[in-house]
Amino acid sequence: MAKNEELVFGIHAVNALINAAPERFIEIWLLKGREDDRMMPIINLSRKYGIGTQLASRKVLDEKSEGEQHQGVVARVRPGKAYTENDIDDILQAAEKKGIPPFLLILDGVTDPHNLGACLRNADAAGVQAIIVPKDNAAQITPTVRKVAVGAVESVPLVQVTNLSRTMKQLQKQGIWIVGTAGETDTCLYDTKLAGPMALVMGAEGKGMRRLTRENCDQLVKLPMAGTVSSLNVSVATGICLFEMVRQRSIQ
Repeated sequence: MAKNEELVFGIHAVNALINAAPERFIEIWLLKGREDDRMMPIINLSRKYGIGTQLASRKVLDEKSEGEQHQGVVARVRPGKAYTENDIDDILQAAEKKGIPPFLLILDGVTDPHNLGACLRNADAAGVQAIIVPKDNAAQITPTVRKVAVGAVESVPLVQVTNLSRTMKQLQKQGIWIVGTAGETDTCLYDTKLAGPMALVMGAEGKGMRRLTRENCDQLVKLPMAGTVSSLNVSVATGICLFEMVRQRSIQ
């Protein structure tokens, strides 16, 4: 596959991208014999936009998706927009025009594509305006991320920044309160004011936030853990924290 091309697989991921940016599609491979209710929207949209399709065996699709669950559809597409720190102001201004306070998610070194995909899905459901990640040592958009995110990649910008600490300081200068999650703090998530302009920081799987990231947070909170496990999967914890913020934002 050429450098300026990407693969997308999975019914939700392909369907979401066709609806958002049909001009990016080069071709679609469909599983032979699969024309059920879930696949027909993709088939109909590909015809509508003149996207070339090919029928392929399961073995061929398995090879193209490198063993990941493709649900009978794999697409070859042109890359989408790569968001950087230069786009953050535009994203926040677009939300401001709608009367929505800043609501961001910062992932510090989350490297597992399944976790990134799940965090994107959580962020989309919660109304997060963007996810900010470091450019290095972090998962980026891949076919697996798109598949797990079930379309959220097209609605939530993933902003890659060269210096996460510097970006956090810039957000604070714009009046955004930054809350990080850390097991060592005594402050519980549910005892914290989480409404208004806000950014949530989640640390890497197992390691948590890096020292500089932790030091640049305005406040640290933790989830109450009543059982024997010491922590939750980062995407699960992200969902819990985001929707507590949603709850508080809805009643402020």
